Amino acid sequence: MLDKTTDKRKYLDPATIARLDNMALRARLVVEGFILGLHKSPYHGFSVEFAEHRPYNPGDEIRHIDWKLYGKTDRYYIKQFEEETNLKSYILLDKSGSMKYASGSISKLNYGSYLAAALSYLMLKQQDAVSLTLFDDQVRDFLPPVAKKSHLNHLLAALEKVQAGAETRIAPQLHELAEKLKKRGLIVLISDLLDEPDDVINALKHFRHKRHEVILFHIMDRQELEFSFNRQTRFIDLETSLHMNTEPWHIQEAYQGLIRQFIDNYKIQCRANNIDYITLITDQNLDLALSEYLRKRTRIG
Repeated sequence: MLDKTTDKRKYLDPATIARLDNMALRARLVVEGFILGLHKSPYHGFSVEFAEHRPYNPGDEIRHIDWKLYGKTDRYYIKQFEEETNLKSYILLDKSGSMKYASGSISKLNYGSYLAAALSYLMLKQQDAVSLTLFDDQVRDFLPPVAKKSHLNHLLAALEKVQAGAETRIAPQLHELAEKLKKRGLIVLISDLLDEPDDVINALKHFRHKRHEVILFHIMDRQELEFSFNRQTRFIDLETSLHMNTEPWHIQEAYQGLIRQFIDNYKIQCRANNIDYITLITDQNLDLALSEYLRKRTRIG
């Protein structure tokens, strides 16, 4: 049991979240910690009122009043229903072999699954319909968008058992989904993007052509960013098993330059195509990603 006096903001730390028993508890505590931090921060303009109820307005059907809530609050509230859903959100989680990498206790796939779980929880609380796609070199699981609270159990069950799979083939899966999704919505891609950048950008542009909004969470391990290995190291490709022995300091400067170029290219291309791009490191708190999502959600109404 959790102590009621515990500051839930500590559950924004991925290492702390990893020690919890299940994905449902992780999702709830991440969102509760985020909302608590949001209320204590200088952020303005975010609406985090959950849409399970709304105030009664003249002309509303009396039969939709929540009388139990009236008994507790002495105010009239109307129950929200699925047809009042504002948005369809599609979470696409890359589960390819490279997402298994972890220089510490949290892999990129761990981090991505915690983020997907927290987003699902938050989206459903806001009465948005949520879909989840898990993919590597093909789509492995697709849960269609549903706004019912019971849908969260299906989403979290899929994320609870997700494991890194085959080689990365991001673009073909995105093109397939762009053709499959007929109604406009919000596309949330969570990936390490270790594929051909031009192909990935073209696939994201396919979503934009279909008039979807897109937010891209680029998940990286800190060692992938900094390359601070200090002794002879064997590097093994997690998808092909190819390996290379080297003295990292020989190639550190060149590597860091290439990774900066890799990230900058995504930033430039995403900006040019009105795609929100956010780099996330697996040792960073999850509130950064949730804040960026809320910014996007606020802009698109």
